[in-house]
Amino acid sequence: MGKKPAWFKGIFPALVTPFRSDGSLDEEAYRELIRFLLPHVDGFLAAGTTGEFVYLSSEERKRVIEITLEEAGGKVPVIAGTGAPSTRETLELTRFAKAAGADAALVVTPFYLKPTYNEIYDHYRAVDKVGIPIIIYNIPQCAGTHHEWWTAEGSLLDLENVIGIKDSSGDIPFLMALIEKVWGEVGIFTGHDETVVAALAAGADGAILASANLVPDIWQKIYQAVKAGDLDTAREWQRKIQKIIRIVVRQGSTQAVKEGLMMMGLKVGNSRFPMMPGDAFRREDREEIRFELEALGKIPRREVEYHLGNETVKASFPVAYQVNKRTFDLTFAVGEGFSGPPFHEIAHIDLVMGVKDGPVGRAAERALKEERPGHELAVIRERPKVILVPTVTVRTARQRHQIYEVAARGINKAIDWMINDGTLPEAILDKIVMIVNAFVHPSAAIERRIELNNFKAMRAAIRKAIEGRPVLEEILNEKDAARHPFKYAP
Repeated sequence: MGKKPAWFKGIFPALVTPFRSDGSLDEEAYRELIRFLLPHVDGFLAAGTTGEFVYLSSEERKRVIEITLEEAGGKVPVIAGTGAPSTRETLELTRFAKAAGADAALVVTPFYLKPTYNEIYDHYRAVDKVGIPIIIYNIPQCAGTHHEWWTAEGSLLDLENVIGIKDSSGDIPFLMALIEKVWGEVGIFTGHDETVVAALAAGADGAILASANLVPDIWQKIYQAVKAGDLDTAREWQRKIQKIIRIVVRQGSTQAVKEGLMMMGLKVGNSRFPMMPGDAFRREDREEIRFELEALGKIPRREVEYHLGNETVKASFPVAYQVNKRTFDLTFAVGEGFSGPPFHEIAHIDLVMGVKDGPVGRAAERALKEERPGHELAVIRERPKVILVPTVTVRTARQRHQIYEVAARGINKAIDWMINDGTLPEAILDKIVMIVNAFVHPSAAIERRIELNNFKAMRAAIRKAIEGRPVLEEILNEKDAARHPFKYAP
């Protein structure tokens, strides 16, 4: 029916482009990624937005397309990202994709100078003449131009080789207009990860997704469930991965996906400059993606040993990929956690933990005997013993409630989570003490967020304390991207 090819359906990951530490293309890592994804997907997009096409030279883009075709080996279709700001470069790359054997070319709306709709139409008309199936790419948050439904309709139906559209706008009314006007004639794909179930249920043919690099099997389950009419299953799976995909979509997607893959054991490197670790993809979001991937079973647990003075205790948890050791000294350990939003409910925790008969335990006992007006210490738990220290001077009854009750609830929930997870085994609970320096803003109001943010910050702080993170390599890798969370300071 119409121009839509039979293969243009299902789940296509928008592949990341791996780089080595010197910034060069890492071809072997790219091949490994494709092999990892191949059993779970219906096709690939090479050199798209998530593939950092704007940071690749024309020759690098061509090489990425070639490698994808080689590794796909005809088992699944390959869409080549060939869009560029100029028609001239777009034509060159699209002709290359056709000659290389790509199944289609994804052509983004020309960006930067924001051509008019008539100029955009003429751009696609020129590309249409190359003779390869064309997929129009609508991503206004990057291209700066959002198709109207009537401009999309004109290009989709009038141009001979245009077989579909990838809509990454997240604009559901626009998507519904497409389904009204062109459904069945051309393929309609969503490229906005948070809208997938809604788009598929409304009639979209598939999805091209950044997060399909991380959880391709789950996206395939969602796609198959919708096809089978089982919307309850599809909704439940999207709900389970919603936090991951929200972070990927909204917070530095290229770096977020790459660090998630590295957590899973695929060494794809960092994004190219100006994207930097720890900036658009914030460190608090990294810790959350880590916990979410753990919950999905994507990061394997490892057997570890904790040294507590003369005693050794065995435990098991998914150790961070930056950490090579499997034995951890808990005599004295420090960790830090930060979580938000909103601004006034941000949580920041500095944690010191260690054995009761060691320096941390002695410091805790001494501190509890001292008067600290406005910064009174409170024991908020006995197993393990936890002492809460407010960062901000407590001056009102409201502040006292928010720090010693609301924030304390979040901190205790994090410890409970770590106990249930096995990171804090039963055998160490009576042997360690934690001193928690917690920040609650004097203007904080939303108690649910205070509690939740302290839960997330404490959970991250415990893991970092045990693992000794950040390790030196992390610090050096992110020294140029460090930002104070309350103030931009270049």
